[in-house]
Amino acid sequence: MRTIAVTQRVTVIAEYGERRDCLDQAWARFLAACELLPLPLPNVAEVALELCREHRIEGLLLTGGNDLASLGGDAPERDHTERSLLDLALTRRLPVLGVCRGMQMIQQQYAVPLTRVAGHVARRQSIEVEGRPTVVNSYHHFGAYETRAPLETWAIASDGVIKAVRHASEPVTGIMWHPERCVTPAAEDVGLFRRIFGGAGCAR
Repeated sequence: MRTIAVTQRVTVIAEYGERRDCLDQAWARFLAACELLPLPLPNVAEVALELCREHRIEGLLLTGGNDLASLGGDAPERDHTERSLLDLALTRRLPVLGVCRGMQMIQQQYAVPLTRVAGHVARRQSIEVEGRPTVVNSYHHFGAYETRAPLETWAIASDGVIKAVRHASEPVTGIMWHPERCVTPAAEDVGLFRRIFGGAGCAR
C-alpha cells in the first residue's frame, strides 16, 4: 500500500483545557478500500513536516472539519500546519487531495475568494461533475463562485457554487463532498482516490 499523509481536525475540550487532534475512523476504512495507508499528522507544523520527511510519504490528504481561521475558524494552528504541508507537497510534486475544508485550503492557496453560502448542508445534493448529473453529500457553509488560474473547475452546483477543482499542471485536486461518510464507498470516489494517489493495484 502507498502511504499518504492525512491531516486532522482540531477539537477544543474547554473543561480540560485541551486542544485535541482527531480523525474520523471512517477515513481509515475508506482509504483501506482505496488500498492506501494513512499517516495521521498532528497540528504541530514542525512535527508534521518531520514525519513527512522521515516516512515515505506518497501524497497528502487535507481532510474536512474546522472552518479556516480567516473565515472565523478556531484552529489557526491547523491552518499553519496545512499551509506548511501544502508547500512541502507542491515543492516535491506530491499528489494532493483536499476534501471540503481541504479544498478551501487549496483555493485559498491560489487566492480564490471564499464566501458564506446557503443550502450546502445536505445528505444528498445533485451537482454536475464534468457535465454529468451526480448526487453527493454536502456539509459546508463557505464556498466559491469563481475559479482562478491555475485552478480549473470540474464540478459545480446548480447555484454556481464550485464543488471540485484541479490544478492545470500540478497533481492537486479538491472536492467539496465527503467520500468517507458513505456507508458503502462509492466506486467513483474510490476510483478518484486511486487515480490521484495510486493504490496497490494501480499503475504507478
